[in-house]
Amino acid sequence: MVFRSEDVPAADRFDYWVELLGRSHAPMELRSDCADDFRASQRVLDLGAVTVWSAAFAPQVFRRMPKMIRQSDPETYSLSLVLSGTGAGVWRHRETAYKSQDLFITSTSLPSEIHSTGVATVAVEVPKALLPLPRDMAARVVGAPVSAQEGMGALLAQFLTQLTADTAAYQPSDGPRLGTVVTDLVAALFAHTLEAADFLPPETHQRMLTLRIKSFIREHLHDPQLTPTTIAAAHYISTSYLHCLFRDEDTTVAAWIRRLRLEAARRDLADPALHAVPIHAIATRWGFPRAADFTRAFRTAYGLPPRDHRRQAPEFLE
Repeated sequence: MVFRSEDVPAADRFDYWVELLGRSHAPMELRSDCADDFRASQRVLDLGAVTVWSAAFAPQVFRRMPKMIRQSDPETYSLSLVLSGTGAGVWRHRETAYKSQDLFITSTSLPSEIHSTGVATVAVEVPKALLPLPRDMAARVVGAPVSAQEGMGALLAQFLTQLTADTAAYQPSDGPRLGTVVTDLVAALFAHTLEAADFLPPETHQRMLTLRIKSFIREHLHDPQLTPTTIAAAHYISTSYLHCLFRDEDTTVAAWIRRLRLEAARRDLADPALHAVPIHAIATRWGFPRAADFTRAFRTAYGLPPRDHRRQAPEFLE
């Protein structure tokens, strides 16, 4: 679902926005000095029990009061990755300021008041029942300052950013699987913040390890020494266990690395800013030191040689 305020008459925009947030998060009281000509957009992804939504909106104040909670509580945790803007949240137990590249954690079951400047964000709504942590323990993470630039926060931020940036690769049937990944990431983030990793089930630990390994591979695609042996050593596991993790992903380590490298090279070849860079240089940059090997792998993957792909780029077609 996609909402753009400009598609709604100016007089109705703010009320419409209040209703939308009531559905995607929880009923709230909203105030804004910009209510007469409110600007906002929202895109909602349904991942089964989990909801992910991206939004940008004008300055406003969100209040969730005890009466609202008694009347309607979806019993979810909400985590917002702040892409731009600032704000602050107030609960009975804590006050927290947030800024760009922070993860802001709230609960629909706790009274709160959140002041926000104009913000762009990606948020995830996870039912409390899905998290394998005692509820009284998990509640302590609400309002805790969490950075999206390191550790589990960075891993969750990367996944949410990639998911909302391009959904073309996914089918509706992928929703529940993606919801499971998001839930695992949120559970791992909570457990790390609360120093409660022992509460996570083995399958969550395993999925988190796989995600960390995939993130490591993406960050080191340029490295010619990126091999199953070096990947396993960097994560203190055996190469046989590494291969086992990727068998569960229905691929091999080598095949996954090769696919990512080919996708990166394909993007570079189509980039007008890189048309002067020789094809063999792009191939080497992405881990293909032998031009013949790169051409063969590229043709197998995309049905044409790298040179023809580059010629189809907009600058060559003009």
